[in-house]
Amino acid sequence: MDLDAPIYVAGHRGLVGSAIVRALRASGHRRLILRTHAELDLTDAAATERFFASERPAYVFLAAARVGGILANREQPADFIRDNLLIQTNAIHQAWRHGVQRLLFLGSSCIYPRLAPQPLQEVHLLGGPLEPTNRAYALAKIAGIEMCWSYNRQHGTRFLAAMPTNLYGPGDNFDLQSSHVIPALMRKFHEARVSGAPSVSVWGSGTPRREFMHSDDMAAACLHLMRLDDAGFDSLLGSDEAATGRFEPPLINIGMGEDLTVRELAQTLARVVGYEGAIEFDRSKPDGTPRKLMNVSRLTALGFRPQRRLEDGLRAVYREVFLDKAAA
Repeated sequence: MDLDAPIYVAGHRGLVGSAIVRALRASGHRRLILRTHAELDLTDAAATERFFASERPAYVFLAAARVGGILANREQPADFIRDNLLIQTNAIHQAWRHGVQRLLFLGSSCIYPRLAPQPLQEVHLLGGPLEPTNRAYALAKIAGIEMCWSYNRQHGTRFLAAMPTNLYGPGDNFDLQSSHVIPALMRKFHEARVSGAPSVSVWGSGTPRREFMHSDDMAAACLHLMRLDDAGFDSLLGSDEAATGRFEPPLINIGMGEDLTVRELAQTLARVVGYEGAIEFDRSKPDGTPRKLMNVSRLTALGFRPQRRLEDGLRAVYREVFLDKAAA
């Protein structure tokens, strides 16, 4: 990507989008196109068309999405599937119509079947039933992958889907009703330490295994992909299955390649926060998928490796979100 190329980051205020913006700016990219939801509602087809016609981005990072944890996905499945289908349909279609050179569509590891072989490989897509607690969101993201694949085949576009593992970092959502596991637990442990609460309740049994990546490492991986030479990038764009007989969606995993149990995560967070009370697991609450470890061999083969250890990354986020703000 040329430093003067116009680059649109959709969802630039979210965890994923804000990390990508930081990475682009740190790399010297000067023409970033950014719009808040109030300025551009990507669920509005006409507004999205006007935006692409006016701005003509050369590259698009499609990180805009309705996202949330188990509780939000369970209580608002219609909102999750509707909004995500609209956002990606409008953005991908207009990216083709207005000549975007490369598009990176961001999703989540929840696209893979609930009981897929571990670690999760890109070819495991559509290999079995999804996790029920976030099926609506996952199906929307799978549809986005299929859109990229279909537009590549029919229109010769260069649209790639990247599926990050569970992310954490600055700019995350720390609302207890809608957040993912790390920000929710970090806030719980922080408030328990401040108040002197004797225990903290954690959803589920603590036995599921999860993989976590700092959002800045994820953003570095996204830039690495978008900067590949033509041969490297095109090798990721999928194949015409009807012609080749091979199932190769335009899909690549982004992750660490290692995981830990939710119990181990809770213990790590308690240590980071300095909470010394009891950790209690509420088995009446759902566990979600038993394990979601990403196979990142394709990304590693392209020369990318993340830089941050989990505990170091958690300490940095806790300091920035809770300690530095409190001091200010």
